Amino acid sequence: MEEINWVTAAAIALASAIIIVLIFRFLRHRRGRFDAIDGMEGHDFEYFCAQLLERRGFEEVSVTRGSGDYGVDILAEREGITYAIQCKCHSEAVGIRAVQEVYAGRDFYDRMVGVVLTNQYFTDPAVRMAKKLRILLWDRGYLDSLMEEE
Repeated sequence: MEEINWVTAAAIALASAIIIVLIFRFLRHRRGRFDAIDGMEGHDFEYFCAQLLERRGFEEVSVTRGSGDYGVDILAEREGITYAIQCKCHSEAVGIRAVQEVYAGRDFYDRMVGVVLTNQYFTDPAVRMAKKLRILLWDRGYLDSLMEEE
């Protein structure tokens, strides 16, 4: 009987070790992927996001010109819904200014939905403002899910 318990315990320990190794590999892969993204310049990030959106089924995806873009970096459409997207590649949480910019840009470009897409997360004031102004916030987790679908 003791021998069976020992075999069971060894099997559980081995399975646990395998699961831990797989989790660490997944986290290292995910962190490595974001290392490349976090190091991008703003315009490179915009083109990266535009390509990612195209691969996710968005159509008529275009990157606006760098200056004078009225707070919108990407124009896109999906299933008849038009989007104005502000991209922010930052090292810290994104604040309310990005929300304000895309709110104005959405109307300037006559788009249905305004979005701020970032490699980071958003400050609490930005989240509150976006909710009030009906702006979508696509954060690091959302960006990760877009990349996972590949």
